Amino acid sequence: MNTMMLLEMAMSGFGDRVAFTDPADGGSITYQELYDAAGAAAHDIRESGASRVAMLDVSNIAVPVALFASGWAGVPYVPINYRLTGEEIDALLARVTPAYLVTDDERLPHFQDRDGVDPRSRGTFLGVARGGDGHAEQRSMDPEDIGVLLFTSGTTGIPKAAVLRHKHLVSYIVSSVEFMSAAEDEAALVCVPPYHVAGIASTLSSVYAGRRVVQLANFSADAWIETARHEHITTAFVVPTMLSRIVDALEGEKTAGMSHLQSLSYGGGKMPLSVIEKAMALFPDTDFTNAYGLTETSSTITVLGPDEHRAAATSEDEAVRRRLVSVGIPLPGIELEIRDEDGNALGTDQRGEIYVRGEQVSGEYEDRGSTVDTEGWFPTRDAGFLDAEGYLFLDGRADDVIVRGGENMSPGEIEDVLLAHDAVRDAAIVGVPSEEWGEAVAGAVVVNSDTPANDDLIADLQDWVRGHMRSSRVPERIVFWPELPYNETGKLLRRVVKAKLTAPAQNVRAAMPLLYVADIERSRAFYCDQLGFTLTNRWDADGRLNWCQLEMEGATIMLQSAEPDDLGGLRNGHGDIALFFLCENVDDLHEQFTGRGVDAPPPTVAFYGMRQLSVRDPDGRELCFEHPVSAA
Repeated sequence: MNTMMLLEMAMSGFGDRVAFTDPADGGSITYQELYDAAGAAAHDIRESGASRVAMLDVSNIAVPVALFASGWAGVPYVPINYRLTGEEIDALLARVTPAYLVTDDERLPHFQDRDGVDPRSRGTFLGVARGGDGHAEQRSMDPEDIGVLLFTSGTTGIPKAAVLRHKHLVSYIVSSVEFMSAAEDEAALVCVPPYHVAGIASTLSSVYAGRRVVQLANFSADAWIETARHEHITTAFVVPTMLSRIVDALEGEKTAGMSHLQSLSYGGGKMPLSVIEKAMALFPDTDFTNAYGLTETSSTITVLGPDEHRAAATSEDEAVRRRLVSVGIPLPGIELEIRDEDGNALGTDQRGEIYVRGEQVSGEYEDRGSTVDTEGWFPTRDAGFLDAEGYLFLDGRADDVIVRGGENMSPGEIEDVLLAHDAVRDAAIVGVPSEEWGEAVAGAVVVNSDTPANDDLIADLQDWVRGHMRSSRVPERIVFWPELPYNETGKLLRRVVKAKLTAPAQNVRAAMPLLYVADIERSRAFYCDQLGFTLTNRWDADGRLNWCQLEMEGATIMLQSAEPDDLGGLRNGHGDIALFFLCENVDDLHEQFTGRGVDAPPPTVAFYGMRQLSVRDPDGRELCFEHPVSAA
């Protein structure tokens, strides 16, 4: 068992088919060429003496070449999140040395002469791979060999390196994909990042099926729609936030005009009912599939298929209709259980932690060992429940449970009730500190564009929840936001919601226009590289940065887009970013800033609480709230 076996079968069965296409540079590679390139690259990897193949780049043809070459060379493949800060990337690389690194031209100089790192630019790597003769060297077929190391998101601590052995990856593919099942004219649009398990799975499954893969390096709704139409895409995978933006971009159109799109899969987060209903109306000829899985399970473990989508969408039975927001039933070979805190199996409609068992399940982490028990069960740390027919419903992470007065509450079940309200487009529920109850229920809600967000609506939503659930689950506080924070793979950043809702009121200033669009990257680099913040970005439907969060111990910075007319101090309508500082202790934060010995001037003023740092921009101008950076 080796992932290269999948490519070898594809090469033998349809070697002259185009395997991957990169619209960014117009390049493409056939299955025969991909096989030969993987062989030549595998030889170069072995010659380097590296113990890992690290990929630090956006989706392009070098990605599948490196993935299969690593399998041929018997060296684990390690894709790294290119959106991390330089410090974070360095920390991850240090954990996988000696490493054979493939990256883009701009990053290459940063890694040259680095101990334990043998860097190659994308172009150099592809030149070696496509210029070689395929070196027919033997490869290991030991199923226990490590195929891929995937770093988890690290939202609650240092990222863990999930171990996916060749047996896990191949088991998932051969049990869920039929070999050579794709027609020659079929094409898949892949827009999930290559460092996500969905990116790995989409590559392997498309190769095994014989499908042409079109790589979209940077997602935007308009780019996705244009590419899908131009390339006559027949199948695609998106995360819920992507589908939401696609639906928004098609607003006003009766249909998407993509009769060629045979199937559209989605997963990676919770899908709002309103979004999937609109999507099914816009893509009436498309089969929708909801896929749920984890990095540790080699991708998908449950599926809500096209027939279930249609049955749920048209049913008058509420129990059947609600399955449209479920993640379906387990794949063949996968077993599921819902367990309580003591590890006891729960019954129908009882909420608890999801446990999974099957050949594709790894549940192993490098340097930490396996978390699978003696009977093969893996605790996912996801919370949910099974209905009477075995359909799985997700409630978020088990760690997100709210404990109010000793009563455990699932944020997901409250969110489901809110999402059933006609005015609500999206909702996030969290627990916030309460002297009386320990934790109180609070929520951030996104309403439909034609709905007034006011106190009357807050009271209406509270009454709505009270009418469907116990009164203890009624949110004591509801705020309205233009959108909720999600990461690039569609997972709700609940900790960000909680941080914003629990920030002491006296330390939160009103929106302050401190940064211009042209200075976003300069400001990000300052906060991350000079002050040690970590970064999460969010882009709008047009691919523009409109929200980001920077964190360090004791503080969170929110950079959020805003309309110029909504903010005082903006000049000539050039600025459109508002800066918020949320911190637990203003004095401690002040000491952290002033004690860092920053050796470069920051590009923007820093406000937090009632304190202001006196800083200057690179041109020596003192920056302050009353005199923001002038637009260039």
